[in-house]
Amino acid sequence: MGQTIACVNQKGGVGKTTTVVNLATSLALSGRRILVVDLDPQGNATSGFGIDKSTLDRSMYGALVDAVPLRDVVIPNVIDGLSVAPSAIELSGAEVELVSLERRDRRLATALDEVEGSYDWIFVDGPPSLGLLTVNALTAADAVLIPIQCEYYALEGLTQLTATVNLVRDHLNPALEINGVVLTMYDARTNLSAEVAAEVRRHLAGAVYDTVIPRSVRLSEAPSYGQPIALYRPDSRGAEAYAALAAEFIARAESATQPQPVRQPVQAGAA
Repeated sequence: MGQTIACVNQKGGVGKTTTVVNLATSLALSGRRILVVDLDPQGNATSGFGIDKSTLDRSMYGALVDAVPLRDVVIPNVIDGLSVAPSAIELSGAEVELVSLERRDRRLATALDEVEGSYDWIFVDGPPSLGLLTVNALTAADAVLIPIQCEYYALEGLTQLTATVNLVRDHLNPALEINGVVLTMYDARTNLSAEVAAEVRRHLAGAVYDTVIPRSVRLSEAPSYGQPIALYRPDSRGAEAYAALAAEFIARAESATQPQPVRQPVQAGAA
């Protein structure tokens, strides 16, 4: 396998980091070797694994801007089988600093070259923007995982994201695919969630995972304890959902029948 998956959506609050942390954890608990690369200056994936950002000597900033070897950045076995390349606040300035650097859009790809054979999957948690950090994530990735929340205007911004993915594919990374779309924050008590899910599936067809992630108080609580949901509350609906998503993710990978890339920008509807 050895794939790099970029989890991106420039729209904030869609469950992007929650999905990276908990899907990666469920995969690690199933015996896979996983690396999570936190490319978001907010560092929520880093703190979601209980890592104190203020105590770090090295972070993804050094790997991108100063070419620090990624092996020197990675914190091994944060969870058995799962390692983390952490973020730090300095990454917030990296967008500006990268502009003047050589191969500015391939800095992450170069950093990952030395470690990609060590893991079954590398998950890159991108920032909620479409700047150089996100371009680096897409250029380094084999495929893109897109979380979409089951709320009003769920498809808002997806046109721009799809256009960016297509541009990166056309000019920087021809092999880039859409791994899939994950529906998050699903509330079974409301008609809206069901309507949004149906609308997203209508637009994106087979790219959408069958597993949906419920809106869950436990999922919201887990980061404050520095634990993925599978460790914080393994009997919760959120933990069960991410375990199911991991199983579906593995099944897709093993069948080698990834959904076709979304080539045409999606028209954002009032879904």
